[in-house]
Amino acid sequence: MPTVSAHVALTLAQHIDAVFGVMGNGNAYFLDAIESQTDAVFTAVRHEQGAVVAADAHFRASGRIAAGTSTYGAGFTNTLTALAEAVQAHVPLVLVVGDEPTSGPRPWDVDQIALASAVGARTYTVGRADAAATTVIAIEHALTYRVPVVLAIPYDVAALEAGAVPEAPAPRLPAPLAPRGEFAEGTLGEIAAALAGASRPFLLAGRGAWLAGAGEALGELARLTGALTASSALGRGVFPESQYDLGVTGGFGADGAMELVRTADVAVVFGASLNQFTMRFGELFAPGTRVFQIDIAPAATHPHVGGFVRADARLAAEELVTRVGSASPSAPWRETVDVAAARTYDEGDDLAPDGRLDPRSAARRIAELLPSDRVVVSDGGHFIGWANMYWPVAAPDRMMMVGTAFQSIGQGWPSVVGAALARRESTVVLTSGDGGGLMAIADLESAVRAAQGRGIAVIWNDAAYGAEVNLYGLKGLAEGPMRIPEVDFAAFGAAVGAEGVVVKTLADLDRLAAWAQEDATTRRFLLLDLRISGDVIAPYQQEIIRVNS
Repeated sequence: MPTVSAHVALTLAQHIDAVFGVMGNGNAYFLDAIESQTDAVFTAVRHEQGAVVAADAHFRASGRIAAGTSTYGAGFTNTLTALAEAVQAHVPLVLVVGDEPTSGPRPWDVDQIALASAVGARTYTVGRADAAATTVIAIEHALTYRVPVVLAIPYDVAALEAGAVPEAPAPRLPAPLAPRGEFAEGTLGEIAAALAGASRPFLLAGRGAWLAGAGEALGELARLTGALTASSALGRGVFPESQYDLGVTGGFGADGAMELVRTADVAVVFGASLNQFTMRFGELFAPGTRVFQIDIAPAATHPHVGGFVRADARLAAEELVTRVGSASPSAPWRETVDVAAARTYDEGDDLAPDGRLDPRSAARRIAELLPSDRVVVSDGGHFIGWANMYWPVAAPDRMMMVGTAFQSIGQGWPSVVGAALARRESTVVLTSGDGGGLMAIADLESAVRAAQGRGIAVIWNDAAYGAEVNLYGLKGLAEGPMRIPEVDFAAFGAAVGAEGVVVKTLADLDRLAAWAQEDATTRRFLLLDLRISGDVIAPYQQEIIRVNS
């Protein structure tokens, strides 16, 4: 007869086809059922944090919810940083865990419900009679509220026979949030009139607009109004006409592009949270710009917003297209400016003054050599500016920064695992610093195994925690704790089956050019260990230094 764990596994597999995790006492029966009784694909990682990170990256890359799994106690507590990231980034996933027996905690048990709640994740605990129904409820909660949920299987319940698996209804998802009420209707009218009468209209979209499927409507709205466009870091590529797009706003934006944004007289923001980085710490828009925001958040997310509509980005954009009408401006702003020139970044030098590689020139050269069909996954740290500035991607689901919502590092390697399973035909490119790379080094093996010849890792190796050196070393604090002995990541990669290349000059990147031409089924995962200068500070970091000083 099926066990309680089998009820969970069989029900979960009706809606989720990818499970990532580490096996232990608390989830052994669940994993046995996943492997032997379902078609879901289980991928082992080497650290429990990686189970949640891989499920997170899988959703960001595919839009399909995935699951992580760990044992109870220490296995569960290892997932908490990744759970907090998924909560703050609004990523739905299910974490299946073992839990203390129903009879009460053992000496090694902890209050897992309280710990999950502390980082914002709700826990559903299954029983012998309701395991299938509770599993569906957990999935429905995750998808409805775009958050991770914990699905707990008590230790003394996991192997109990529970009878035939009952029919469970499919998760019910809410309809897109339509603008409602006289205030919303009036504000939409105000936005339409402002756009129609603007001399320099500007549209900004974030990841929420992509998740809403608003790209086509936003493109039409930009065409009708002659607006220039741009995106948040997580929304890049959402507008279909890249020739009129200024790229990413905030510290990752090119100076010329950000100067153009400041000349806009009307700005409408769709599905972007307007955090401090997107808003350049309050300086993205000039004081005279009329700023409107459309989002599913309960209220405007920045004090510079003068008009707010709570609505789905696609529905609101379609409504604005109708209201603006078919009359295009006689001299559209976007056709009067040189967008390509405005988006230009500093090319950098071959080598920095200290003789180490200049990360700007390295990033530019790597961009020329990377396969066009690529998914970029990023760890956190000072280096995040280089990929975000120099490596364009085709759509928001092709650039993932797992960890930035919670300001954490060490989630890069397992991000490769989730993205590689979600995008089986694309090349997955990791960008990581040496600090985060070492923190999660256990899952280097997982990344190499999962991506194989479709995987590249670029390690920006400055022998330091660069962000801390830039923020606190410059203030005169002791730099000893901020420095890392230079590590040979190329050798690390070779130890687990990758091809490792130490890159000290731009000529050393010729190996990437050759690798990109080889058959993905026969070549190895490529790890590029870039020995970069820590003296070249990314523009976004310079902004942070300015604000903090």
